This record gives sequence, structure tokens and C-alpha cells, in this order.
Amino acid sequence: MSSNKNARYNRFSSGTTSITTSENTNGTRMETTFGPAFSAVTTITKADGTNTFKQHRRTPSSSSTLTYSPRDEDDGMPPISTPRRSDSAISVRSLHSESNMSLRSTFSLHEEEEEPEPLVFAEQPSVKLCCQLCCSVFKDPVITTCGHTFCRRCALTSEKCPVDNAKLTVVVNNIAVAEQIGELFIHCKYGCRPAASSKPTAFEVDPRGCPFTIKLSSRKDHESSCDYRPVRCPNNPSCPPLLKMNLEAHLKECEHIKCPHSKYGCTFIGNQDTYETHLETCKFEGLKEFLQQTDDRFHEMQVAMAQKDQEIAFLRSMLGKLSEKIDQLEKNLELKFDVLDENQSKLSEDLMEFRRDASMLNDELSHINARLNMGILGSYDPQQIFKCKGTFVGHQGPVWCLCVYSIGDLLFSGSSDKTIKVWDTCTTYKCQKTLEGHDGIVLALCIQGNKLYSGSADCTIIVWDIQNLQKVNTIRAHDNPVCTLVSSHNMLFSGSLKAIKVWDIVGTELKLKKELTGLNHWVRALVASQNYLYSGSYQTIKIWDIRNLECVHVLQTSGGSVYSIAVTNHHIVCGTYENLIHVWDIETKEQVRTLTGHVGTVYALAVISTPDQTKVFSASYDRSLRVWSMDNMICTQTLLRHQGSVTALAVSRGRLFSGAVDSTVKGTSDQITGHNLKLGQGRFKLDIRKNFFMEGSAKGFQGDGGVLIPGGVEEMTGCGTQCSGLGDNLGISHRLDSMILE
Repeated sequence: MSSNKNARYNRFSSGTTSITTSENTNGTRMETTFGPAFSAVTTITKADGTNTFKQHRRTPSSSSTLTYSPRDEDDGMPPISTPRRSDSAISVRSLHSESNMSLRSTFSLHEEEEEPEPLVFAEQPSVKLCCQLCCSVFKDPVITTCGHTFCRRCALTSEKCPVDNAKLTVVVNNIAVAEQIGELFIHCKYGCRPAASSKPTAFEVDPRGCPFTIKLSSRKDHESSCDYRPVRCPNNPSCPPLLKMNLEAHLKECEHIKCPHSKYGCTFIGNQDTYETHLETCKFEGLKEFLQQTDDRFHEMQVAMAQKDQEIAFLRSMLGKLSEKIDQLEKNLELKFDVLDENQSKLSEDLMEFRRDASMLNDELSHINARLNMGILGSYDPQQIFKCKGTFVGHQGPVWCLCVYSIGDLLFSGSSDKTIKVWDTCTTYKCQKTLEGHDGIVLALCIQGNKLYSGSADCTIIVWDIQNLQKVNTIRAHDNPVCTLVSSHNMLFSGSLKAIKVWDIVGTELKLKKELTGLNHWVRALVASQNYLYSGSYQTIKIWDIRNLECVHVLQTSGGSVYSIAVTNHHIVCGTYENLIHVWDIETKEQVRTLTGHVGTVYALAVISTPDQTKVFSASYDRSLRVWSMDNMICTQTLLRHQGSVTALAVSRGRLFSGAVDSTVKGTSDQITGHNLKLGQGRFKLDIRKNFFMEGSAKGFQGDGGVLIPGGVEEMTGCGTQCSGLGDNLGISHRLDSMILE
């Protein structure tokens, strides 16, 4: 059985079989040869000896029916026997060679929309190949989100699937179905005519048209060279329309053939016979070589002229660009001259100001020397330098707020990890407890009595008991994140978007007393001092009387939103979004100075006051801490210890604590009176090379101790090492929850 199968396969695939028919009465002999892929080639030999070749393909419906399957070929039409070919007289062979340049295309929705064509199938297509929306064979089939296949146009114009009522969204082209449709056999469009029905898109087979059936995917190839395709006479458009198969006979009889030298002035028009006779007597025929050379030279000159035109256009464009650049350089030069003039005037002003400052410094030094000579030591220390003493490590995200409980020397820090950590800043320097309860970033902390209040991005305020560090109440405070908290006169003030709410503190409860409105932006800064509340929003500081909760004064500022406020005995200080620190006189409410130096938003301000001087600390997005002397309004020191933006400050017993985006809290104090962190002898030392703790004689904290980094380690880790990197480098847990001493 397999041998028979192979024989059949070889017969139709690799071998060829010839069937020769008898000659007809007119002397025409036809021979059909079956080739590979079930194709057949019919050779028709006429009495005059000419041969015509036709290739056919068997249709799936009938093994005996041969249907035409075109390919790039020479249809075997004999050319008109003309001595030479011209531009005006188109020979049959040249016409066929041009018509055989087939345009390959695929069956798609876009082509159907641009050029609707008759579509008559040789056999009724399967229902599975029909779209359930338009009930026609798929056109550009696509798969939708519901898993069904539809025409692309149907899927885009319909809202719901007719099968499961799901929303239709195109996912991908259905290539498999498109290939199946491409294999369907259809009638040539030149063998179809409009059907008698009323539908304009309905067609039927025209028995007088092309009899061939072809695959849908190859219809363009066949129809571009179909003998039944309508064509126009190439010699004269006024000739009646013709079919391609009749074009050869028409060209032999056409009376409108022009002389090939008509473009030079020859007026001959005739048929094929007179055309050949005319060429023998045409006066231009003898000059054709000269004329051809002239045409070639003229063409070369045109090409050269076109190239020159392109070069000229390019040079013109370059000249235009150079002119624009020159104009721009002139403008820039003028601007630079203007800036130079402005800088020169500013330098002159700065020089005068520096001279005044130098005179003031000389006066101040004279005053200091006089006091020193009088024996008043320690009242002023020009060498007061603040230094970072240690780092609290343990948070898993940026630290946004700090608060100090002086009675127990506790420091509270709120972070993006939604927790509040309680640090001992006196004895163990470890995290006493981690308070959890918020569902968002902890943005604000405040202490009143023995209660801690925390505000969060989850729009709530949580009340904590400091004695047992337990949550006692949760209040839904605002419709937006709680940005800042401050307490005074047994009231709690909370700031959010365009609103400040005033709460009466009743035990563990908060009773809403009043909402302060009239604010133009987020309230990110609140400070209570004596009987006044200071609030900062966009380029505005409002001063409220706490006793009647009325606005008594408005300070206008510049530099964008106010992010921080501090109040000293003599000044009101605010930090803004645009790197500036503004200072007002607290009595006259007149702005006295604008402090510059930061290159990022000033997130926090803190004050340390002594009887002799007042220091203001500023924390910025630029990762720095700056120390400002309020006596002469100058920056006396810049601390760069954090690896991220410094976002929060808190002061306790002359010590400054700073929280930053690097997830750490650092403790800073001055060299002389800064309550240096005491060291004692411990039981552990840190071997960095082996990444573990071992018995030894290194120093540790008093009490239980934390982790002490000797002075030599500072160079490697630094005070600004991020929490994750510090834990990796030292071989300790990521949640260290202790202080690292520098």
C-alpha cells in the first residue's frame, strides 16, 4: 500500500505525465503535461508553428477540472515584427512584459476598504470561516480579549461580543484563519458581474468572462495578467476599450501608430504596414544616432543641473543656518555683556558690604577682647564647633519627623516605613520600642503632657501614652495627609491642605474646636510661641492669636511654599521651597534679612539659645545642616554627614538630632558644652574584616550598650552611611535599632 501511495505521490509531485490530444481539423495540436504540485501545463501548437503555454491547477472540488493559476510568464504571443522599438509605438512583446509585473499583496481589511472587489467563491466556505458579526467570510481576522475571532473592522465598530456579551478589544491577528481563507478558491473578478439582487456588493459568475478560479491569496497575481482584463490602446486613448487577449490583434490593425521620431517633429500616423514603410523614408531615421546622442547628452546635462540645484539648495540652507547661528551668537554676546555689567555692579555692592561686615567684625572682636581682658571667660566662644556624635540606625525608610520627650530623654522618629521608633538618648542609646499603627507615612509628631500625637499620610492622628508606649486613640482628622502638628494651651493644632484644625485635648480624646481657613496651599509648618501660632503656606506666614483663634498678622514672603518656621526671642525665621531663609523682626514684623547658602529646599529649622547667643540650625534637601548665628546673620558652620536630604530637626539639652532620607537619625553637639556621649569599657569589639563581633577590649556604651564604631572606622563608614549599606558593611542586622558612635 505504501508503494502505491509513493507511486501516486511521485506521479503528481516529482514526476511529469504527458497527455497528447489529437490534432484538430484546423491543424492545432494541444499537449497537456502534469507537473509537480498537481499543476498542469498545456502547450497549444498552431498550424503556423507558434506555441502557446498555459499553466493550470486542479481545484479541490474536482480532480478533472483545470483552473487557471497564473505566474510570471511570457504568454507566448508573437511580437509584432517591427524593425525597431519606439517610445510611441508599443509592440506586443513589450506590452506583455510590462503587464507581467505583478503586484504582490495580501488579503487585508485596508485593501478591501480602499478598492472593493467582487468576491465569488468556487465552493461555499465553511461556517467556521465566517464572522458572527457581519456573517461574511473573515476580512483581516483578529482575536479579541474574549477569545473569539472577528473581522478587524467588525471588532473595532462593535462594542460587545455576540457570543458572551463581553467587551471587544483587539489582541492579535489570527494568522492561522487568515491563511485558511487565503487557500479558498474564488472566481477571477473579470469573470464576475453584479448579481440581479438589490444588494450592490453581490456578484455572480459571468459566463462570458474569465473562466478561471484561483486562490484568494494569489488573486492579484492572476488578475494583473488575466486575458480578460480591460486595457487601453497604448497608441491612442481614443481607441475603444479592449480585453487584453484582443490587444495583439488590435495593435496589428491600429491606425494610430506614431513615428518613433514624432518628438522631433515627424507627423506620421498610420497602421503597422505603413509604419514599416515610413521608417525607410523618414528623414529623421538617418539622424537617429545623432539624435540619440543629443538626447543622452541633454539627459546628462539635466542630471548635472539637478545635482547643481541640490548643491545650491544645500548651500543656501547652510548659509541660512550660519546666519541664524551668527544672530544667536550676537544675541548671546549682548546678553553676556549685560550679565557682565550686572555682575560688575553686584560685585561693587558686595565689596562695599564686605567692607562694612569687616568693620563690624573688627568692632565685635574688640568687644570680645575687652570682655576677655575683664576676665569674663566662657561667655562667648568664637571656636564653638558642632560635630556629629553618633547615628541611630533602624528605620527601613526615610525619616520625616522627630520629637523629643525631655523628661525621659526619649527621642521619637517617624518614617516612611509607617512606624515610630522610640530612642533612649541618655543611657543605652538603643531603640526602646517600635510603635506601629499607621497605614501611611508618618509625617508629624508632637508631645503634650505625657501623650504623643502622630500625624500621617493616612489622614489620621494617633494618640500614644508615653508611659507605657501604647496606642490609646485614633482620630480621622483630615481629608488629606496630616503634614504638621503642634500643641499649646492644652490644644492641638494640625495642618493639612488649605486648613488648620484646632483640637481640645480632653484626656485621650481630641474634640474639634475650630477649623482655621483662608489658607492658600498646603500647611507644612506650624509653630506655637507664647500666645501666638505661626503657620506657613504658599509664600505666606499667618500669625494667629491662640486665645481667640483669629489671624492678627500676615507676612508675605518669596521663594515658594514655606516648609519650616522657627521663632526666637527676637526673630521669626522661615525656610522656603526655593532654598531661601527669610528673617523678620518679631516686634516690628519687618523683614530684616534673607539668608542664602542652601541649594535645596529648607525642610526644617531648629533653635538653640543661650544667654549670650542664639543659633539657628537649617536642614535642607542638599543633604547639609547649616549653623547660623542670629547676632550677625552669618553661617558659621556647614555639616555634611547625611547621605540623603535632611528632613527633620529636634533639640534636647543642647543637642541637635537630625533625620534624613537615608533612613538614619544623627546626634550633633558642640565640642565644649554639647553633652558629649559618654563612653565606658565594654565586652565587645568589631572586627570589620571578619564581619562579626568577638571578645576584646574595644569601647562600648555604658549600660547594655549598642554598637560602637572606633574612630578609625569612621573613614570607611562615615556618619552618613545609609542604613542598608551600614548593615552590609558591618555584618550586623539590617534592623540594628541602636546608635553608632563616631
